[in-house]
Amino acid sequence: MNRRMIIAMLGKMLCLEGLLLLFPVLIALLYQEREGVVYAGCALGLSLFGWVLNRIPMKHTRMYAREGFLIVALSWITFSVFGALPFWFSGEIPSYVDAFFEIVSGFTTTGSSILTDVEALSHTGLFWRSFSHWVGGMGILVLMVAFLRNAKGNTLHILKAEMPGPVVGKLVSKVNVTARILYYLYLFLTCLEVLLLVLGGMPLFDSLLNAFATAGTGGFAIKNASIAYYQSAYLEGVITVFMFLFGINFNLIYFFLLGKFKAALQSQELRWYAGIVLGATVLITFNILDLYSSLWEALRYALFQVVSIITTTGFVTADYGLWPLFSQTILIMLMFIGACAGSTGGGIKVSRILLYLKSARRNIRRQLHPNTVVSMNMDGRPVNNGVMQAAYAYLVFYLIIFAGSLLIVTLDNMDFTSSFSAVATTLNNVGPALHVAGPVGNFSSFSDLSKIVMSFDMLAGRLEIFPLILLFSYSTWKK
Repeated sequence: MNRRMIIAMLGKMLCLEGLLLLFPVLIALLYQEREGVVYAGCALGLSLFGWVLNRIPMKHTRMYAREGFLIVALSWITFSVFGALPFWFSGEIPSYVDAFFEIVSGFTTTGSSILTDVEALSHTGLFWRSFSHWVGGMGILVLMVAFLRNAKGNTLHILKAEMPGPVVGKLVSKVNVTARILYYLYLFLTCLEVLLLVLGGMPLFDSLLNAFATAGTGGFAIKNASIAYYQSAYLEGVITVFMFLFGINFNLIYFFLLGKFKAALQSQELRWYAGIVLGATVLITFNILDLYSSLWEALRYALFQVVSIITTTGFVTADYGLWPLFSQTILIMLMFIGACAGSTGGGIKVSRILLYLKSARRNIRRQLHPNTVVSMNMDGRPVNNGVMQAAYAYLVFYLIIFAGSLLIVTLDNMDFTSSFSAVATTLNNVGPALHVAGPVGNFSSFSDLSKIVMSFDMLAGRLEIFPLILLFSYSTWKK
């Protein structure tokens, strides 16, 4: 293992985080807030520390799969450990565990929060909190890969370890160019949403932060009432459309922009994703019809919550904890399904659900006709056995982590629905849960142990489990 290169890369990541911390410093200068001094100090300290680590001499810079996975896992942990310091040093979040939970929730685009009064934060704190969504949405290391120059070998290993989904492909032949295209597309859609929100009457600062949260499908609200604060069907409509878009595989969005509509629409995952949203919206609309004054109002709230949950954004416009159990159950199921592979959304991913269903159907056919050769295709191409093995391994580790986390969280002696939904929402990077941590609640009442466990769950969910699991494997570290 090339340990020196891993340390040097972590140094680069600290320098990058120091650079990113300058953005909230600018916000502090704009609003004349003293918190800017803390953020400037952290930016300087991280940059110096990262510069020292990056100066460690390397024998070679070749990167293999093992280094790629370790760099991703350690970079996300490092980013979170140091990213929590401004919250803690400024006193806006007095407990470091709470600050760590909050920033992990930000970078992993989960949106679960320990804050009881979001509006009490300074503009500087609110910006860093929401900006972490935007940075973590596309991926911390995808940004690094876009401008990586000194790492020879296959940097696709970094892209594979950080981008969600069972398969990761390149848009063009060079990995760094692919990463750059993804970020340009990401930036373009974010700016477009900011513009549309401003045109709808939302203040520029609010528009920017809500666009960050939508783009990263994170859902950190800057108002205690979340998006319901604005009381605008237009703003809800804009955010719904962009949540849906950011839940689509970015490769497909790129094809749409190039005019390759036929190629994009051939995606089975996209069709299933749209179908699930449509079906869930119709079912919930008629189930909650008695709670609202008209069909339009029920449809408005149902569609927003369905898209918010399946894309794992977590914005709310209604307290769905008061909805019938049928609707709540559908939303819980959507938490597990998640968005498309290659998007900023979390969850198991629609593509994996499709693979499991196709595999089940193939096994049923084999039981009925043992001598028949049954192939399995996705989008007209045969599915590699390695992809299926990885999908099954993911499911096994997913269930083990879920069960273990739930067992630990239940030590807090809360009701089962609160504990179960809290683990589900953090592991799937959704945000709000039910009951105690529901859309009008938060995670502050959980113990520090539970918050640490759920922070691990958020990282595991965002990194698709394997990079974190490899940290605990002996074979990863041996020569």
